[in-house]
Amino acid sequence: MSTVEINNLIKKYGSFEAVKGISFDINEGEIFGLIGPNGAGKTTTLRVVSTLLQINSGNIKILEYDLKTQPDKIRKIISYLPEDAGAYKTLTGRAYLKFIAKFFIEKNTNELINKGIEIADLGSRIDDKVDTYSKGMKRRLLVGRALMTKPKFAILDEPTSGLDVINAQEIRQIIKNFAQQGTTILLSSHNMLEVEYLCHRIALIDNGIIIEKGKPKDLMIKYKSNNIEEVFTKVVK
Repeated sequence: MSTVEINNLIKKYGSFEAVKGISFDINEGEIFGLIGPNGAGKTTTLRVVSTLLQINSGNIKILEYDLKTQPDKIRKIISYLPEDAGAYKTLTGRAYLKFIAKFFIEKNTNELINKGIEIADLGSRIDDKVDTYSKGMKRRLLVGRALMTKPKFAILDEPTSGLDVINAQEIRQIIKNFAQQGTTILLSSHNMLEVEYLCHRIALIDNGIIIEKGKPKDLMIKYKSNNIEEVFTKVVK
């Protein structure tokens, strides 16, 4: 069953066509990777799917809701972590998670907050102000914020950006666990090792067009490559 169906999506900025009629679907519990070079249309696609940008043409359905006509329904069941996301610097990590939790539940937010704290795994630093955090600590907090609601569909743009190897591995395992529990994930990353490890299927986008898609292993065989990074360099020229 498809959680997400994208058909002939076109997105323009004025006369510039950033996304040129792309189509793909994402199955329930699948981690789907959208990868490509800078300026390829990845971020625009993620922002459209997250309801932040309007569609010029085409259609998107998320769990049978139409993105054009039912964006409010979609916003209640998804979570979006942008690459450049930030948190309120004057709040502590705990206070920030509490602030976000209240958007989803007015009362009895402790379960959500505790889940966010568990994912962020900042120890006693959860009660320090965000402006004292390193880049990696902020990212862990933001991943906790994105996943603490147990969304049906999560859009994660560079989820391990700024994390060291150990922290990145822990976040990847958390993402895998959420998918195994039924969360559908659209992931974008410049880390091809991460993409290869996490994604069930991937789509390569360049110049607003999807130029290849499939399972990582199948694409490595097709392009006689040892890893997805090699596939990427052969397909995106």
